Amino acid sequence: MRIATYNVEWFSNLFDNDGELLEDGEWSARYNVTRSDQLQSLGIVFTAMNADAVLIVEAPNENRRRSTVGQLEAFAAHYELRTRKAVLGFPSETEQEIALLYDPDVMTAVHDPRGEPTGKKGSADAPRFDGVFRYDVDVDTIPDLITFSKPPLELAVTLKDGFAFRMIGVHAKSKAPHGAQTPDEVLRVSIENRRKQLAQCVWLRQRIDQHLEAKEPLIVLGDFNDGPGLDEYEKLFGHSGIEVVLGLGEGEGRPLRLREPHAMMALGRRVGVAPTTARFYLAEHKRYFSALLDYIMLSPDLAERDPFWRVWHPFDDPLCYRTPELREALLAASDHFPVSVDIVL
Repeated sequence: MRIATYNVEWFSNLFDNDGELLEDGEWSARYNVTRSDQLQSLGIVFTAMNADAVLIVEAPNENRRRSTVGQLEAFAAHYELRTRKAVLGFPSETEQEIALLYDPDVMTAVHDPRGEPTGKKGSADAPRFDGVFRYDVDVDTIPDLITFSKPPLELAVTLKDGFAFRMIGVHAKSKAPHGAQTPDEVLRVSIENRRKQLAQCVWLRQRIDQHLEAKEPLIVLGDFNDGPGLDEYEKLFGHSGIEVVLGLGEGEGRPLRLREPHAMMALGRRVGVAPTTARFYLAEHKRYFSALLDYIMLSPDLAERDPFWRVWHPFDDPLCYRTPELREALLAASDHFPVSVDIVL
C-alpha cells in the first residue's frame, strides 16, 4: 500500500466560485504557470504516484458556495484517478484546507476527531483540534491560548480486510515573519511564530501519545513548516517542532517515538546531506532554495513492517529525473513535492 502527502500550492485557485475546474490559459497562483498547465501537471503527478491515499495540504477552499470534497472528487474524476473519494475535517480559517483523497476500493476513511471541545478559555490536556490549547509559550507562568488556523485532520481508516489504523494530517503554522517591515519586527514576529509553531507541535504530540499508549497504529503526515536546523531560532528554543512530534529528546530508547528516516537524516547530518521536499524562489537572492518540510511519520508497530519512504523530487529522485514529463509536471504543479511511504498493511 502507498500512502502519500502532497502540499499543492494554491489548489483552491484552480476552481471557480461554483467549484468547477478552471482548465484554461489564465495564470495560476504559481509564477509563469497557467491554470491549465498546473492542473494537467497535477493530473500527471497523481497518476504517476498511483497512491492508495493522498493527504492534500492546501486543498481547495470550503465555504458556503464551494465544497472541498466536491472539488477534489471532480478533479479526481476529470483525471481518472483511483483516489476518487475525499474526506474533509474541520474547515480552515484560511483558503487552504487539509483533506484526504483515497481509493474506496481499498479503504474507508472517516473524520474522527479526538479530545474534548473547549470554550475560549481552552484546555491544557490535548483538546480537540478545533479548540483552544492552554500552553505557556514564553515561560512567563501565564498560559497562552493556542489555536490551529488549519486544524489537523484526524481519520479513522479501515482497509477492506478489516485492518484499522489512525491518520493525522497536519499543516503546522508557518514561521515566516509575514508582514514584518523592520529588522526588530522580523525578529519579534519570527520568535513569536516559532513559539506558536512549537506549541502546536506539543499539542499534536499529546494526541500522538494517547494513540501510542492505546497501541493504535498511527500515521502522522503533512507539512510541518519545520525541520531540524531549518532556522537560527531553533538554537534559542533548544529543539525543532519535528523533534517534539517525533518524541525525541525524551529519553533514550523511548518506545513511543515515531519513525521518519528523512527527519533523522537531517538531525544526524554532518556535511549538509539531507532530503528536501520543497523548492522556493527567493527574489532577493535570485535563486532557488530547498527545504525539508513534509514528512510521513509511523508508529513503532507500523515501522516494523519494512516501509519504504520516497520523496518525488524532480532532480534528486533518479526515476523522476529520467522521466521528462513527470519531472516537468512536478516543477509546474507545486512548490512542494510529494512524499510517499510504501508499506504492507
